[in-house]
Amino acid sequence: MMPGPPQRPPHRPSAAPATVAAASKAAPRPKEEFKAGDYVVYPTHGVGQVQGIETIEAAGYALQVIVVTFEENRMTLRVPVNKAASSGLRKLAAGAMMQQALDTLKGRARIKRTMWSRRAQEYEAKINSGDPIQIAEVVRDLHRNAGQPDQSFSERQIYEQALDRLAAEVAAIDGTDKAKAVEKLMTYLGKAEKGAKEDKADAIEAAAE
Repeated sequence: MMPGPPQRPPHRPSAAPATVAAASKAAPRPKEEFKAGDYVVYPTHGVGQVQGIETIEAAGYALQVIVVTFEENRMTLRVPVNKAASSGLRKLAAGAMMQQALDTLKGRARIKRTMWSRRAQEYEAKINSGDPIQIAEVVRDLHRNAGQPDQSFSERQIYEQALDRLAAEVAAIDGTDKAKAVEKLMTYLGKAEKGAKEDKADAIEAAAE
C-alpha cells in the first residue's frame, strides 16, 4: 500500500490576540495612600474622614484597616488597606474632575423614555458609583422637576440624595459648609436653565420668520 500524503498538524490559533486584549484592558486605578485627617469618598456612603490606620485580628491574621467616620450618619467604617482601591474608596476629586462634574450641571437634561422604575435603578447606581460626574448627571436630569407638584416622592428622594452627595464633596473640597456648596451647584444649574430658555426663544423666533 502506498503511503498517503503527509498530514498537516491541526491549526492552532495564535495566542497573540489574547495578549493584546489583556493589554488593552483599562489600567487599575493607582494605589492611594491614606492618612489621618484625609477627607475621602466611599461609593455608598459619600464623604467621610480618615481617623487613622489600625491593625486588627481577623481569622487569626493581622489585618491593616483604614478607619473612616461619616459624621452625618454617625457611622464608622473599617476598610482593609489591601481592598481600598477595589472597594472604591478614594480621595476627594481632583480639580479637573470636579470641574467636569460642575460643567455637567450646565448641560441639557437627558431623560430616557423608559419606565421610571428602570430609570430609578440607573440613577441609584450612578449615585452609588461614587463618581462625581455620574452623580452630577443625576442632579442635572432630575433638577427640572424639583419642587414641581407632579414630581413623585421617589424622584424627589433620588434628586435630593444626589444633590446632597455632590454638595458634600464640593463643600469638603472648598472648605465650606454644605449650604454654600448647594448654592454653588444651583448657580451652575441656573446656567443650564438660562441656556434652555434662550434655545427655546431662538426656536420661536426662527419659526416666526
